[in-house]
Order: sequence, then C-alpha cells, then structure tokens
Amino acid sequence: MSDNKPLVLDVDGTFLKTDMLFENFWAGLGQNPIATLKATFSHLRDPARLKQELVNIADLRTDLLPVNAQIKAVADETLASGREVVLASASDQALVARLAQDHRLSAQIYASDGVTNMKGAAKAEALVNAYGEAGFHYAGNDKVDRAIWDHADGALIVGKHAGIARDLAAAGKQVAQYSGGWCWRDLIRAIRPHQWVKNILLVLPMIAAHNFGLPTLMMVLLGMIAFSAAASSIYIVNDLLDLEADRLHPKKRHRPFAAGTVPIGVGMVASIGLGVIALGVGAYLGSAFLLVVSVYMVLSLAYSLRLKRMRWVDIATLASLYTLRVVAGAAASEVSASSFMLIFIFPVFISLGCVKRLTELTLATSNERLPGRGYGRPDREDLLNVAGLGIVGALLVFFLYSFSEQATELYPIRWLLWAGLLPLAWWLIRMVRLGYLGKQDYDPIVFAMTDKRGIGILMILLSLMFYAAGLWQDWFGF
Repeated sequence: MSDNKPLVLDVDGTFLKTDMLFENFWAGLGQNPIATLKATFSHLRDPARLKQELVNIADLRTDLLPVNAQIKAVADETLASGREVVLASASDQALVARLAQDHRLSAQIYASDGVTNMKGAAKAEALVNAYGEAGFHYAGNDKVDRAIWDHADGALIVGKHAGIARDLAAAGKQVAQYSGGWCWRDLIRAIRPHQWVKNILLVLPMIAAHNFGLPTLMMVLLGMIAFSAAASSIYIVNDLLDLEADRLHPKKRHRPFAAGTVPIGVGMVASIGLGVIALGVGAYLGSAFLLVVSVYMVLSLAYSLRLKRMRWVDIATLASLYTLRVVAGAAASEVSASSFMLIFIFPVFISLGCVKRLTELTLATSNERLPGRGYGRPDREDLLNVAGLGIVGALLVFFLYSFSEQATELYPIRWLLWAGLLPLAWWLIRMVRLGYLGKQDYDPIVFAMTDKRGIGILMILLSLMFYAAGLWQDWFGF
C-alpha cells in the first residue's frame, strides 16, 4: 500500500486494544456512578447520545489507553512516508480528537457527534464523501467494517476474518492481515485464581470447633467455591474501575484489562457469570450462607466504587471482608462461630490491612498518594502504629478467650494456649515488619499462604492448640 492515499484507522479494537465506550463507562462509574447509570439507562437505545453524555461525566485519559503495537507501527511508517493517517471511529468525537492529538495523527477525524453514530454505513458514507470511492485505505477489526472495506482501496484487517479477507482479495482489494482477539489464559489471569487461597479462612470455624467430619468439610469446600466465584466477579469489577490507576502502576499496568489483552466486554460478561455461580451455590448452602455471600459482594462492590479511596475506612473494610469469610465458613458448616473468634480475627485483619498498604507505600516510587488510594509514603508511620494496635488487640482477646467457658471445655491444657501467644505474636510482628520493608506480595493473605517460614510458625501455633485440646492424644495416642 505504497500509494499516496490516506490511511484511515478504526479506533476501538483496531488502533486501540480496548473500546472507548466501555472505558468511558467504567471511568464514569468510578467518578460519578449515579450520573453514569442514569445516562446509560436513559440513552441505551441512542448510542451516539450516550457516548456524548459519558464524555461529559468522566474525564478519560486517552494517552494511557493501550495501543495495538502492529497498527501503531503501520501508522508511524505511513506518517514517515508523508501520507496522512486519519482516525475514524464510532466513539465520541471529543475522545477521538484527543487520541489523535496524543499520537500526532491528523487533526481531521470522523467520529460520533451525539447525533450520528459513526459506524458501518454511516462511516463508509463519510469517508467516500471525503476521499472518493477507493480513495483511502482502511484498517478495521469487526464484521461491521465490511461496509467500509467495500469502498476502500486497501483493507487492513485486525483479527481472524479469513472469509472477509478472501472476498476482498477476490474483489481486487489490497489486503493485509494482523493478529487480534484475546485468549482464555489472559481471562483466567484476570479472575486471579491465585487469590482463591484466601478462602482457606472458611475452614477456621470448623477447626476451632474441632469438627473434622467429611460432610462438614464438603459443605465448607462448596462455600469456598462460592466465595472464589464471588471474589473473582468483584476482582474484575475492581480492575475495570481501576483502569487508569493500574496503567500508572509499574506492575499493575500489565493486568489483562489495563493492558488490553482481554476486552472489557468479555470481562463484564465473565463478572456477571461468576456472580451468578456464587449466588447459586450460596442458595444451595442455605439462606444464612446466601446472606453472607451477598453482603460480601455488596460490600466488595462498595469498596471498589468508593471505600478504598477513604483513609482508614478502606482498612476497616478489608478487615470486614476477611472476617466475612470466617462467618461464611461457620454458615456453610453450620458450626457456630464464637464471639471471641470474631473479635479476635478482626484486629488481626486490621493489622494485615495495614500491611497491605505499607507494602504498596514502601514499593511506591514517590511520596505522592497512591493512585486511587488515600495514602502516601508519609503515612507509613501511622499505618505501622495502627498495625501495632491491631496486634496488641488480637493478643489480648486471645488471652481473654483462654478463660472463657468454651475454651475451658475445648482446651483442657490451658497453659498451652498461653504458650501459643508467642508464635502468634511472632507471626503477626513478622508480617508487619516484612510489609514495612516492602518484602511482601501486595496481598498479605496470599503472601502468608506461600511464606514457608510463616507457615511453619502458624503450624507451631496450631500444634500447640491441638495438643491443648487433646487432639494429638486422641489421634496418635500421645
């Protein structure tokens, strides 16, 4: 395609590895959810107006949007040869104009204007009026682009459209094909299965009650499946709300939605599907479990939308979400969770929530507040102090529990519970120290499940508690 005809690029899915309508929608949900939802439902059948309304609601950083490297290289080569590169998109003209400026492309654009949705036949008509029949080359990625390719001199096809490419070549068009689409491996990475390890917390009530029966375990495993699906559903929502912040983060910018390796639309469908699985399994496990998993999902959504940006509230919310997993374990196994257990684990999770923020701040490259968070590096000492208070609170509650009626019944050798305070304190202090030094993963629970030394310390604690309960004697005769 070495003639002097302009190269016209579709934007969504072609020049960009994302869709600006969905990008704008999720940016709007993060910045002004009520106005975004109102505009969406009001103009759902008028896409051009909807796109214009969403642009007015949310400020979208077009310079951060992921670019298709192959098409960008073609555009740069075309510009270097002295030819014009023009963007033509069904996205709103304000965003398209800004994107063209970001990449130093032609100021002439073709885009939706609030009245006309610049897609398919409408786009073809606009381009033919501007450049004449076969007066341009066009790059697209969707079947609807066939209406434009039929009027273009050359077709650049992104994605798997072998039939269209064959038909265009037979019609005498110049055809070039480029890779596109997404793969299941990236979608699986987006739902973060490695985070499912946190749902081991559902086992705690069963262990605390010394109820190790197979039926109980099976119910807990089903509960873990429900919570894994619920968590993954919300992880997707969280990633879609955090697209801009993730693209500014040195590691998170490689996440599938931020990098554009999985389309936002695919993520939305996956999130809904996982949510349905979570609620379906929850209903099977009974009304109590269904209520807990529903509260978890609502609170997680509130955290993603707003609470994570609020200082200290975000840490209390994280602790609540961890605690709900323990409550869910009790509901699934029909084992009562003692008030002492819930009062004990909450300050533990407060400390771990502080560890999560300490790790992020230690690994941050500047003193500015973390993108989408309410903390900066100067807050590290305050977080350290709150984590310390959480440790003291947890140890105090554990000690007081040893005098309770339930502890007296379950743990005949009480002094071993007091001895267990040492490995518990060691583990908590070590977690806080590693977070403060930036030697942890961004999620302390995930880190704890892979930290061999930390697991060893927890095993010492668990062994002492089992011996205090007489379980080792019952199981092994000593």
